[in-house]
Amino acid sequence: MALTFYWYPNCGTCKKAKKWFEDNQIDYTSVHIVEETPSKEELLNLIEKSDLPAKKFFNTSGKKYRELNIKDKIKEASTEEMAEILASDGMLIKRPIVTNGEKVTVGFKEETFQENWK
Repeated sequence: MALTFYWYPNCGTCKKAKKWFEDNQIDYTSVHIVEETPSKEELLNLIEKSDLPAKKFFNTSGKKYRELNIKDKIKEASTEEMAEILASDGMLIKRPIVTNGEKVTVGFKEETFQENWK
């Protein structure tokens, strides 16, 4: 099961997730979410497989999210429109995102990682 780990190296939550993978000796391929921001199509695919609403993919505590007033922009936005906004800037995406091509998790909670990636 090859895992893809979308992360931002300066993100504390991402560092915790990375440490969890290392502590549990789980291999993954890391993708720098800002340098290699997922495309709209990739994001739509991740959203669909996550079973989460598209709004859950936004980094609501991020500076960019507040500066660009994304909260108001996505109130009435479709999943497609939200994926387009997310693809425009990797800093808008909640991280880390982990996928094996079938399942997707967003953010880091040890229990969720234990359940899905162990």
